[in-house]
Amino acid sequence: MSAGFDRIGLGRFAGTGERRARAVTIASVSFGRGLLWLLATIIVGCGIWMLLPVSRGNSAEPVRSDVAAVETAPSRDAVAVSPASEAQIPTMAELGRIRISSQTWRRGGLGSKALVTLTLRNDNDYAVKDVEIVCAFARRDGSHLTDRTRVLADPVSMKSRKTFARIPVGFVNVNADQAKCSLVAARRT
Repeated sequence: MSAGFDRIGLGRFAGTGERRARAVTIASVSFGRGLLWLLATIIVGCGIWMLLPVSRGNSAEPVRSDVAAVETAPSRDAVAVSPASEAQIPTMAELGRIRISSQTWRRGGLGSKALVTLTLRNDNDYAVKDVEIVCAFARRDGSHLTDRTRVLADPVSMKSRKTFARIPVGFVNVNADQAKCSLVAARRT
C-alpha cells in the first residue's frame, strides 16, 4: 500500500508529519527536564544559603560598640597627651551636655526595619558631629531583644537642637514593641 502512495507523491507528506510529531515530543521532554534541573538547582542553592552563618547586622545578638572605647579620653598617667590633641577627644562630660530630648520609632520596610525619629539637644559651646546612638529593643513585657547602633553624621550646632526624622537603625525582631535610644559618643566639629 505504501507503494501506491509513493507513486503519487503523498508518502513525502506522511513522513513530514511524523518528523514534526517527533520534534514536538523531543522538545517537550527537553523542556520538562530543564524545569526539573532548575528546580533542583534552586533547592540546592536554598539549602546552601540556609547553612551560611548569619551576618553581624542581622543577628539577634547585641552589637558591642567599638566606637565608645575609641572615643573616650585616655588617662593622663598612661599616655602623655598634648593640649592640642586633648581638645579633639570628647570626654563623658561633653556627652553630658548632649541629650535626646524626644524620640519615637516605627516599623518600615515591610515591618522588618526600625525607623527612629529623635531630637538631639546640644547645650555645648561648640557644634558636634558623628553622634553615635544605640537603640535597645524590647518585647511588650520588657524583656530585651536586640540592640542596634547608628552614627548620625550631620552636625548639631552649638546651643541648638536638631530633629532626625525616620533614621533607619537596622533590622529588628518581629516581637519588638518598645525602643529606647541613648547616646554613646560624639565628636567636636
